Amino acid sequence: MVITYSSSPTTSTTIFDIGNYSTKLLNIEPQSYINSPFPPPPPKPLLISTPLQGGNFPVILFLHGYLLYNYFYSQLIQHISSHGFIVVAPQLYLVEGADTTKEIKSTAEITNWLPEGLHHYLPSQVEPNLKKLALAGHSRGGKAAFGLALGKVANVTTNLYFSALIGIDPVDGLDKGIQTMPPVLTYIPQSFNLDMAVLVIGSGLGEVKRNPLFPACAPNGVNHRDFYNECCRPVCYVVAKDYGHVDMLDDETKGVRGKATYCLCKNGKSREPMRRFVGGIVVAFLEDYLKGNSSDLMAIKDGYVTLPVELQDVDFRV
Repeated sequence: MVITYSSSPTTSTTIFDIGNYSTKLLNIEPQSYINSPFPPPPPKPLLISTPLQGGNFPVILFLHGYLLYNYFYSQLIQHISSHGFIVVAPQLYLVEGADTTKEIKSTAEITNWLPEGLHHYLPSQVEPNLKKLALAGHSRGGKAAFGLALGKVANVTTNLYFSALIGIDPVDGLDKGIQTMPPVLTYIPQSFNLDMAVLVIGSGLGEVKRNPLFPACAPNGVNHRDFYNECCRPVCYVVAKDYGHVDMLDDETKGVRGKATYCLCKNGKSREPMRRFVGGIVVAFLEDYLKGNSSDLMAIKDGYVTLPVELQDVDFRV
């Protein structure tokens, strides 16, 4: 079954606001196609945000954070999509243990499904450009994205080439020395052998405990700073000062898991500024490394644009 939702663009064309493309959310459940040989069902449930206008668009595979639902990112992926991208957000699991091996394998399976399956579920006038493919992930999803790109699971490969990698507050475990399997960080500077551009986004409050009962959601020693230190050029690194680990989620996340996002992590005053910033910096990065337009990314680097958030750190090694 395909459930569609629509959003309309605003008059703004800045990267930190909704872009010029109207978007649609497609909710694809594999079991709806299990007895049908065509179109081929995806390996996992998918939430896809696509432009409605006709065209040939780059594709971003977006991985959710630990125990979160893909639809918690609906506003973020629509923001990105409204600037001319197709965003594919799988639901990798509902309940899972500490080991991320299954997520990495599932992400590879979804990647390999894209050439034969994705276009069947998109509007007829929309064509996915899989020669311009990016891999992104938030929190544990960021770890899984890096894990796949770095080949951390034996015999797991993809038939497509990723041109860009994005880690949104990626987390590799509970603390330095307590990494979840398979460990991604090596603690050797610039050790990541990646033949692609990388963007690492961090949250300034992610490594701050909300209260003594719970650990920080993005602990120092296994967070964005450590991922950035191991990246080679070209890599862009930005940290939003007064925002937390889940502040890029939808304004309202319902249910037990949705309510937990408000009380387990140290949060900023509201989610909208962080979500707009994450959406905008992702668009600027992809515009540069997938479309060849570096103007917005360089404006951020040089401080020539007003941001929705204050930056704690910014460093571009390009």
